[in-house]
Amino acid sequence: MHQDIIPLCAADIQDQLKKQFAYLSGGRGGDGCPVITFPDYPAFSEIPEKEFQNVLTYLTSIPSLRDAGIGFILVIDRRQDKWTSVKASILRIAASFPGNLQLVLVLRPTGFFHRALSDIAFKFNKDEFKMKVPIIMLGSVSELQGYIDKTQLTEDLGGTLDYCHNRWLSRRTAIEGFAQKVKQTAQILQSFGTELAETELPNDVQSTSSLLATHTEKKDKMKEDIRLAVEQGDDILGSITKPVTENPEYKLNQDQLDNQTTVERLLAQLHETEAAFDEFWIKHQQKLEQCLRLRNFEQNFREVKAALDIVSERLSAFTDVGNSCSHVEHILKDLANFEEKSCATIAKARMLASEGDAFIQSNHYAVDSIIPKCNELHYLCDAFTTETERRRNLLNKSLELHGLLEKSMKWCDEGIYLLASQPVDKCQSQDGAESALQEIEKFLDTGAGNKIKELNKIYREYAHILNEDLKEHVQKVFQKQESMEEMFQKRQVSLKKLAAKQTRPVQPVAPRPEAFVKSPCTSPGLQREYVSNSESSALRRVNYRRGKSEMTELHQSRGGSTMDDDENLAVLRQHVINELIETERAYVEELLCVLEGYAAEMDNPLMAHLIPPELQNKKDILFGNMEEIYHFHNRIFLRELENYVEYPELVGRCFLDQMEDFQIYEKYCQNKPRSESLWRQFSDSVFFQECQRKLDHKLSLDSYLLKPVQRITKYQLLLKEMLKYSKNCEGAEDLQEALTSILGILKAVNDSMHQIAITGYDGNLNELGKLLMQGSFNVWTDHKKGHAKVKDLARFKPMQRHLFLHEKAVLFCKKREENGEGYEKAPSYSYKHSLNMAAVGITENVKGDAKKFEIWYNAREEVYIIQAPTPEVKATWVNEIRKVLTSQLQACREASQHRTLEQTQSLPLPASSCTSPSRNHLRNTKKMEERKADLANLEGHGTTVAPKYPEKGKGWAKTSHSLDASEENDGWSSAEDPLNSSDAEEEGGGGGGEMKLTPGKYTVVTDYEKGVSEEFTVKSGDLVQLIREGEDGLWYVKNLSSGREGWIPANNLLMLIGNSKSAQSLSSSESGTASSTLSTSSSCSDSCNASSTSFSDIKG
Repeated sequence: MHQDIIPLCAADIQDQLKKQFAYLSGGRGGDGCPVITFPDYPAFSEIPEKEFQNVLTYLTSIPSLRDAGIGFILVIDRRQDKWTSVKASILRIAASFPGNLQLVLVLRPTGFFHRALSDIAFKFNKDEFKMKVPIIMLGSVSELQGYIDKTQLTEDLGGTLDYCHNRWLSRRTAIEGFAQKVKQTAQILQSFGTELAETELPNDVQSTSSLLATHTEKKDKMKEDIRLAVEQGDDILGSITKPVTENPEYKLNQDQLDNQTTVERLLAQLHETEAAFDEFWIKHQQKLEQCLRLRNFEQNFREVKAALDIVSERLSAFTDVGNSCSHVEHILKDLANFEEKSCATIAKARMLASEGDAFIQSNHYAVDSIIPKCNELHYLCDAFTTETERRRNLLNKSLELHGLLEKSMKWCDEGIYLLASQPVDKCQSQDGAESALQEIEKFLDTGAGNKIKELNKIYREYAHILNEDLKEHVQKVFQKQESMEEMFQKRQVSLKKLAAKQTRPVQPVAPRPEAFVKSPCTSPGLQREYVSNSESSALRRVNYRRGKSEMTELHQSRGGSTMDDDENLAVLRQHVINELIETERAYVEELLCVLEGYAAEMDNPLMAHLIPPELQNKKDILFGNMEEIYHFHNRIFLRELENYVEYPELVGRCFLDQMEDFQIYEKYCQNKPRSESLWRQFSDSVFFQECQRKLDHKLSLDSYLLKPVQRITKYQLLLKEMLKYSKNCEGAEDLQEALTSILGILKAVNDSMHQIAITGYDGNLNELGKLLMQGSFNVWTDHKKGHAKVKDLARFKPMQRHLFLHEKAVLFCKKREENGEGYEKAPSYSYKHSLNMAAVGITENVKGDAKKFEIWYNAREEVYIIQAPTPEVKATWVNEIRKVLTSQLQACREASQHRTLEQTQSLPLPASSCTSPSRNHLRNTKKMEERKADLANLEGHGTTVAPKYPEKGKGWAKTSHSLDASEENDGWSSAEDPLNSSDAEEEGGGGGGEMKLTPGKYTVVTDYEKGVSEEFTVKSGDLVQLIREGEDGLWYVKNLSSGREGWIPANNLLMLIGNSKSAQSLSSSESGTASSTLSTSSSCSDSCNASSTSFSDIKG
């Protein structure tokens, strides 16, 4: 009975095969029929049908289809069994055998009874077996050998066939496992190949690289599995052929040969699969690698393209053709540096283009995408090179043009200097005139190689670089050259006439300085016209009047000398403005060099590894606000300065217009100590050395960090030089004001450097107002409530104190020197105490020492005797303190203005003063505010406020209206001065009689603009000095505020000064030690209607 064949493996029925109730020994019959042996198996009848069927099915599936088609020979060994069992076995085999049968050989039982029984039973029951093949009953193995050769029978059947069931089972399991492995490998490789073929290529480098790595890893794993499978097949094949290897005469049976063929076929199949996969992988890997290279190329292209765009953009910024040779040379140097820095980018771009060309040559799959990029790279590199060369040629042309212009300018300056240096007195003689004429002709001969010959030729030759500014500059130079040549022609005409034979000699006389003709210099352009006209006029006068008289000749000589002096001063002014502008350009270039070569490099990622970690993020400390300073000078100040190159005497206006911007230097200088300290820590850093190497600087960074400090101090020197040569010019006042302002900025910078060194002050120094003065002094203290010994000790042992005068307080500090180098050696100031300026008074002179003055506090409860280094320093400090106190007094006056004016109207003044002083005062209140600084220049005057008259019998001291000028140690007080008492007031002004004028200093309380001299005017708040009384009731008066002098009628003076007290009446004529004391703690408190207000010390 045949059933459907189910594919089985030895591993699946290994336990059933191990029972060995049937086996395939490998033997063959005569026509090659496979022999299946059923050995004697006592429990044959007990084998489950399923197992029996599986074993027979599996055994019949092993031989080749050709051999199996011939049919199988069954050898049933039942020699030890009974006939009944034989019968049952034959019937079961006949019913379950799945293959074709060629012959059935049965070894019947060996017992006599059972043998005879089997013969009889077989004859009578032969039809029951239902087999289409003959069943031959054999009595012995010898009979069996008649049907099957002995070599094809196993040893238990009397043959010589080498068969081991366990070995056979193990080999079958290995072969089938190997076959399964080969099949699985082929399937996995096919699946992996499909996956690779269907994978989309990524669009970025990272993903492509990751995909290539992943696929390579999988491929390596596949290759490892194939290698293991090949090793497994080789081991199986080796085990099959081992007997032949050991004994060449050994003959493999057919099953062994079939096994060998199967394994070799599997190995060949495995190798073919591996070769096909390798071929596919090579193509896939090549494509992935090309994709990766393409993505790298595209990424590098984007980076290089961006870098080329930046380089091209920076190159396009080189549009400036310069405004001088040095400027053009600097631009050329910048262009060269830029080109050098750009070389790496260009080289990278060209290398990338070459890489793309190589891709194209190697037939890259994305050639259509690579070709446009390579073409663009070639174009950009060539365009950059071409444009750089074009810019360089333009700058070289500009340098050539500026060289011509500067040579012409220099030639003109030398010509003007030659004209200015020729003494007029020597030119009056024939020999002198001829000598001067020869000098001029010799100089004019040098003009061939120095001057501009044809302006239109210059325009044509340099048309491609001539912008509006440069064209205007060329025109100015050409005009200057023409003007200079015209001056030379006029001088030549004059000298030729003077060189002619003279009728009589002219005695040269040196002109007196006061006889010089003064001519205001409005501008160089106007001055040039004036010089030319003056020279022409002078020379005409020489020719016209030469024969008349010696005095006329002398007058001409003086006029010519004045003209030459003006020419000399113009040349000197031009030299100063040239130096100012050239040094300003160099300064701007140095700042830019530091900012680009050092500051910008601190943010450069390529340089980050050279920067010490402690230095990172400290660029603002190291460079301060240098970038702000650079932008101010580059964008504003330098451009403004260049506008004054033709008008040097007016350059003071440029400084005044930009004076507020110079305050930025204070911030830079305040940061300088921190910058210096940071530099000293890292001056040996490789980063700074590398930056210095790139910039090709001979000096290190600290030298350039000092440039702003040096520059701000340089301006005052140049302004002084310009002022010296511009005394009589239009801009002299602006120059003087600019010089004063620059010096003020330097002082403020210096003061602020000291102020930031104050330590120990708990409050905010900014709340004390502007810092006005600072300096070191010897200080003695005297306190009324102090111990006697302390007071005595204070008299003889001064304290060294550094004083800081603010608008609202004066600070006393102790100076402490610091150890270190550079700015680290700068002193610090330890805060001790401070005085509120609202409660401070001063005594200007102290007996016995012209360098001492007093600062006292709270009505002299605390007195500080201050000794300055020099009388000049003392005077400066006293004046500054007086200004502060006067401004406070003025503020109080304005606060109580209405009440004070009403009280003033009741005072007994002359009739001429009763013209509504209140109205005059209201009209001039604003003017008084503007003149606070002038009021501060009072010398020996206590106050400018006219106080309310005290009640009868009460002195100034009791009503808190006195000007407290007492000096305890010198025995002087306000009560001793008759002019400070209430009785003296009543006698002097309370009786209604006319006030008697005496020489002295007074404060004007109303405006006056009608003096004998129209130029002499006084305004409310001015301090005037009555010098002497003249005739007709006139007084000669000096306005100390304006410095002017003039005559004023006495009646008008009485109205002007009102009841203002003379400064002399406020000093003690006996002691002479406390000549002037000013206190806002007394007078100001009364004016503000606050009786005896006491301000507490603001000690921190």
